Amino acid sequence: MLRNLSTFFLRTLREDPADAEVNSHKLLVRAGYIRRTAPGIYTWLPLGLRTLRKIEEIVREEMDAMGAQEVHFPGLIPAEPYKATNRWEEYGPTLFKLNDRKGGDYLLAPTHEEMFTLLVKDMYSSYKDLPATLYQIQTKYRDEARPRAGLIRGREFVMKDAYSFDIDDEGLNASYQAERDTYERIFQRLGLRYVIVSAMSGAMGGSRSEEFLHPSPIGEDTFVASPGGYAANAEAVTTPVPEAQDASGVPAPLEVPTPDAPTIESLVDLLNDQYPREDRPWTAADTLKNVVVTLTHPDGERELLVVGVPGDRDVDMKRLEASVAPAEVDMASDSDFEPHPELVRGYIGPTVLGPNSPKRVVDEEGNASGSVRYLVDPRVVDGTAWVTGANAEQRHVLNLVMGRDFTADGTIEAAEVREGDLAPDGSGPLHLERGIEIGHIFQLGRKYAKALGLTVLDENGKSQVVTMGSYGIGVTRVMAALAEANCDDKGLSWPVQIAPFDVHVLATGKGDEVFETAQSLGEQLDAAGLDVLVDDRRKVSAGVKFKDYELVGVPFGLVVGRSLADGQVEIRVRATGETIVVPVEEAVARLREQHGAALKGERHGDPSHPHHR
Repeated sequence: MLRNLSTFFLRTLREDPADAEVNSHKLLVRAGYIRRTAPGIYTWLPLGLRTLRKIEEIVREEMDAMGAQEVHFPGLIPAEPYKATNRWEEYGPTLFKLNDRKGGDYLLAPTHEEMFTLLVKDMYSSYKDLPATLYQIQTKYRDEARPRAGLIRGREFVMKDAYSFDIDDEGLNASYQAERDTYERIFQRLGLRYVIVSAMSGAMGGSRSEEFLHPSPIGEDTFVASPGGYAANAEAVTTPVPEAQDASGVPAPLEVPTPDAPTIESLVDLLNDQYPREDRPWTAADTLKNVVVTLTHPDGERELLVVGVPGDRDVDMKRLEASVAPAEVDMASDSDFEPHPELVRGYIGPTVLGPNSPKRVVDEEGNASGSVRYLVDPRVVDGTAWVTGANAEQRHVLNLVMGRDFTADGTIEAAEVREGDLAPDGSGPLHLERGIEIGHIFQLGRKYAKALGLTVLDENGKSQVVTMGSYGIGVTRVMAALAEANCDDKGLSWPVQIAPFDVHVLATGKGDEVFETAQSLGEQLDAAGLDVLVDDRRKVSAGVKFKDYELVGVPFGLVVGRSLADGQVEIRVRATGETIVVPVEEAVARLREQHGAALKGERHGDPSHPHHR
């Protein structure tokens, strides 16, 4: 395909858009790939759409190669299937809900589990029909509270979602592994570094779950890796639980005044000054910090919850949210505290919480009420002694022992994971890194099939619930990740396999010969099977053309300018900045050669990228 820039639907910008924080957002807007329509919603322009389609095609080729079959569901779907699986409520406010003119409930699909399940239910009835894997590449909708970073977190986005259907767990394991292998091939072909980490399934449900993350400092996800091969999303890290301790030598609890100690740091200073220990100084790790949050459950019920963590760690809200999903989490407000005078801010201790409260009532069915639920970090094991609030202004209690002086309703993974923490599998200290989620695979199991009645007859004629796997790739997010990984201070620099054009021809002189030669070379490159963009703008300076070439990021440039008088043109390699002067008659052959060599490397990816399995 050949396009002339004089008639191409493109306007580049010299200034960064005001709302852009990351390089991919800035450059995709400035280079004329996307335009903002509303927060988290973008219009796709010709350059952007060409690049997006090339990414989609790589995904499609590999999915087809593994035997998956493509379907296409509507984005607007009825609510009934979502109500049957409880996701109408569980998904919370991120679900776009709407009504038709007759008052019927509909939604804009955030994912299509229910629709895939019902389609297979409608078509298949026997174990002989299985296994089957279906996929689609479709627009999804989520009402993100904080859309940010351009395509990284939008409210409308393109996703590849696939679902496997098997008669038993053995089949599911095989389907899962096939999909996992396919994902590796996809990301290798895209030239995108990735790490595979254990993850949480979230609102999707299911058991085994892994994310494909692209390491990037702008990533929203923190992941950890150990020298021994453990890798996980920070939300999925489980804390190694210490052995219970012998508290027989710990003195009885001692309540002490702690004036002017509103922070953990000031409390520790006061303790070391007024209540020093003989064996070692007090540290933040000796304190038990009790954080008050509110949970909003899918049915709208609000619940106050207190989370106890060692004072040297903060609560990681994403870990907390993952632990209490599908409930939503907020910090407790003034109005939340009003019905609970026992909660003295800054001085909250366990003795008025959970099972320790004299107001706690347990009915015949074991349901507890009367006191605020209390969950603690797994490190708070029996026998550990703590300095914590005494539930009175400017007072704390020393030597409060878990299991002796207080208990909790359970444990919760909510504390931050830190560099050097030990991996839960004993494989060494953890290293923390940021990453962009580009893919997620998980075993749904029978949750959706059971809720929607997807069964088949087995070889004995008995009805069996089908087991499912779910596999997603954020296609628009992948494009943003590729933009982040392939740019410099001048603009984008796409890998050849996904670039909107293969060659950008620049006519940088004023004479007709320059423009005619540029057009002729463009036509020859087009005839040779390359996608070509010819900058044939007559009243635009060479400097502007070069800036646009660098900004747009086509892999190869062909400059027709002053050297044409000597029968020569310049080939430029965008990624390296290399310039090669060649005779005019050799230009097409050299570019075909370079383009072919670049494509051959497509499937090899980056051999240095870490694979954590």
